[in-house]
Amino acid sequence: MPQTQDNAKVGAVGDHPPLQILSLYHRDMNIYGDSGNILSVTRRAELYGFRPMVRYYDPGDAWPERIDMILGGGGQDHGQERIIDDLRERGGLLHDLADQEVPMLMICGLYQLFGHYFETSDHERLEGVGILDVHTIAQPERMIGNLVEQAEDFGRVVGYENHSGLTYLGEGAHPLGMVTEDGRGNNGKDHTEGARWKKVIGTYMHGSLLPKNPAVTDFLIAGAAERRYGQGTFAQMKETMDQKSRSELERLDSLADQASRIAASRPR
Repeated sequence: MPQTQDNAKVGAVGDHPPLQILSLYHRDMNIYGDSGNILSVTRRAELYGFRPMVRYYDPGDAWPERIDMILGGGGQDHGQERIIDDLRERGGLLHDLADQEVPMLMICGLYQLFGHYFETSDHERLEGVGILDVHTIAQPERMIGNLVEQAEDFGRVVGYENHSGLTYLGEGAHPLGMVTEDGRGNNGKDHTEGARWKKVIGTYMHGSLLPKNPAVTDFLIAGAAERRYGQGTFAQMKETMDQKSRSELERLDSLADQASRIAASRPR
């Protein structure tokens, strides 16, 4: 499903150029506060002068004609089982969008299914779509608690992990970040957390993740805007923000910093 760049002029905040955001499997893969990621993206995009338009996709729904960004959350094993057939059916479309550098954020359960496979605790293998070069194997113990990592592009990233799957990265994936302690992150052993490929991010960080990590949010917004409207669009929109929007953005950044510091200071 190729999508060509829009020729619409993006010259002022008043233009309100649209961004089409897809919430993938919102009904079954949306636990542990992952809806906050949608709220964070839409609010920051509005402040930058865009017009975010959110569409919720579940099995049986029509696939949107245009997608500028995809957000997906976590779910229980039975939630994964409910959406897996539809995910495989849409796998080719998702691969095309990933190849075209549509920004995507996949949390926990969908992070696992964006890999090659997830082997459940019953030793059932759920084949994923293989966009991320990772695979996951369930274990009896859960990895639960606040999580702090260092990401090359985003600095400190703070979230909350709650998963029993052990995820291992292949050569085609890079970690989102690195943790310093054993028993945390992708598998508790190699100190990696999450995975990246092009503009696709997979991570175990709930929390919600994006309200506490504006750098990651802005990465997604910038990727969506520049793919649709051209390089430099995001910087141009930031430059033309009015003072009211700037003040609100500063307030949100301050709240994000406070929230991330509190989360990072709390014991697991």
